[in-house]
Amino acid sequence: MATVTLDRLRKVYPNGHVGVDEATFEIADGELLVLVGPSGCGKTTLLRMIAGLESISSGTLSVGGRVVNEVPPKDRDIAMVFQNYALYPHMTVAQNMAFGLRLRGKPKAEIDVRVRDAAKLLELEHRLDALPAALSGGQRQRVALGRALVREPKVFLLDEPLSNLDAKLRLSMRVEIARLHRQLGTTTVYVTHDQVEAMTLGQRIVVLNGGQIQQIDTPMRLYEKPANLFVAGFLGSPAMNLLRGTLRHGSGWSLETPDGTVPLGELPAQSHELLPWIDREIVFGVRPEDLRLADADHAALSAVLEVPEPVGNEIFLNLRHGSQSLVSRVAPGALPEAGTVMHFALAHDRLHVFEPSGGTRIV
Repeated sequence: MATVTLDRLRKVYPNGHVGVDEATFEIADGELLVLVGPSGCGKTTLLRMIAGLESISSGTLSVGGRVVNEVPPKDRDIAMVFQNYALYPHMTVAQNMAFGLRLRGKPKAEIDVRVRDAAKLLELEHRLDALPAALSGGQRQRVALGRALVREPKVFLLDEPLSNLDAKLRLSMRVEIARLHRQLGTTTVYVTHDQVEAMTLGQRIVVLNGGQIQQIDTPMRLYEKPANLFVAGFLGSPAMNLLRGTLRHGSGWSLETPDGTVPLGELPAQSHELLPWIDREIVFGVRPEDLRLADADHAALSAVLEVPEPVGNEIFLNLRHGSQSLVSRVAPGALPEAGTVMHFALAHDRLHVFEPSGGTRIV
């Protein structure tokens, strides 16, 4: 196990494209850290730089206190699990898992012990003689994990390892990866574009966009206090509702939008920070669960139900408020018909407020 430290790490391609821009953070010894962001945000590039598969344009990368900028991948004591399983079809499960150790000249007795230990951990002990073609997708992914486990590296790197699996297998493999990490305690960096995977797996999450780090924090801190509009919109399913308009303050706070005025009440927790924004454009964010059903007399806004989505333990109401699309998350119950006008209140103590241009969080 080891600490991984990135100090102003930067990747610039020959055509001038900046893949990673000044990445600075530390992955603690034994931590499971997730890199998340949309396609092309730089997360896989950053992972490959840690692995040594991508050169570093500038900055310093250290593993266990040793600078490894120029150290070849095989000498970094890092194991990587790729998106595709990359299993040898003519080799058995045991042979695939042992392949890297054989290349390193490990004694056969030691290889056998490591392979059997990893197979037991991954519940593959009864499939060691099987070829990859005879395995399910989940079993193949476990073999790829086992091939990394047997090396007993200082750091595991996982590049979207579940993206080829169906929804049910993804869920079970997420649980399995979390369980393995708890048992082994190995420093792990996990790349995904799936924010649900990021939220459920990561002890901390690094959110990237356009090669730049947007925010680093625990899953719930990112959800409850997103640093900017990008993080607010990216993390959360369904995404945060955003209301853009001019902030007014008369008998109480209100947001004047093109679709009408939304009363905000007294907002005691946010009042001080919002004073400089009176009569200026601003963006309010409200999570779907904080857009709550209300009677007409106590509603902040009304909206037309376009599509109700019952998903068992909750219902997503897809709404239209003038030109604005909104989503409310409500408890299961009788489904209203599409076209119904519904009334909603805002959870005033859980509102998020952002600058309209740069998108930086105000409150």
